[in-house]
Amino acid sequence: MADNSEVRYPDPNANIKESITNGPVAETIRSEASRTGQEFRDLKSAKVIPSTTTATGQPLTYYHSLFYSLLSWEQPRATAASFASVVAFIFAARYLPLLRWFFKFLYLVLGVTAAAEIGGRVVLSQGLTSSFRPRKYYTLPRETIEAVLEDFQQLVDFLFIEFQRILFAENAVHTTAAAAAAFSAYWLIKILPFWGLSLLAVTIAYLGPFVYLNNQEIIDAQIENVRQMVGSQANQLKDLAEERTYHATGVVKQYVGDYSNKAQEYIGRRSASPEVAKGPAAGPVVKREPEPEAVVKTSDFPEAPKVEPVAQSIETQSEKEPLLAI
Repeated sequence: MADNSEVRYPDPNANIKESITNGPVAETIRSEASRTGQEFRDLKSAKVIPSTTTATGQPLTYYHSLFYSLLSWEQPRATAASFASVVAFIFAARYLPLLRWFFKFLYLVLGVTAAAEIGGRVVLSQGLTSSFRPRKYYTLPRETIEAVLEDFQQLVDFLFIEFQRILFAENAVHTTAAAAAAFSAYWLIKILPFWGLSLLAVTIAYLGPFVYLNNQEIIDAQIENVRQMVGSQANQLKDLAEERTYHATGVVKQYVGDYSNKAQEYIGRRSASPEVAKGPAAGPVVKREPEPEAVVKTSDFPEAPKVEPVAQSIETQSEKEPLLAI
């Protein structure tokens, strides 16, 4: 009796599919994806208000904890994924016409919707698009809007607080680093385009803490050496300034003493002179009445002779004058 049962051979495609889906590569991918998702959840749960406060006693925002956990690579997979996403967005904004694609997608969707509505009314006497219209248009819940606004407020407060902490030198190292970054950006913006400067800033923001954490001991030692060097130079300048100030103060005191002695000697000589010692006696001021005008004037009398008369003898006078006959 012949056996009519078919002989089934194993499907090679099924084996390949099974090896791909259940192989070590797939297991590694699923494991990494699971770990990455868990780190993202841990990163989201790190949004707590820290216990530390500012120098003025103000509490910080939960974005301080979030960005610290993100940039300190506490969750390395989540941080690496966010860094890659930001870099990809910068390159996409530079090389891809994202805004044109958005408007293209918009006009295609609206055009297809309008065509379906008009075609349905012409052919089927019923619009196709309007038949999918919901009974009630979707709206955002109040709780969602409040949560978004609260997150936005916390983000703005984070930026303002950090800017003021840097501006008023709450940490001198951070203020110095910010000043150096601003100075570098001032000169680099003349060479690099905006997207290049943004890429450089993001790279430094993500990789700077990573390099510091992996070489923390060496970097801290170098920073301590620089701090000691700056402190010694500052102390030398301070001592030199104090010495110069003390010398200048002594010179000024010497000149002031010399001029004071000269002024005292001059005042002593002035007080010893009789003209200065003798002064008019001060008395009461008496108001005098105006004298009446004289009735007899000086012009009424003859003018007095100005030449002194010479005395003559009697004989000389008799010789000159003839005698009268008796």
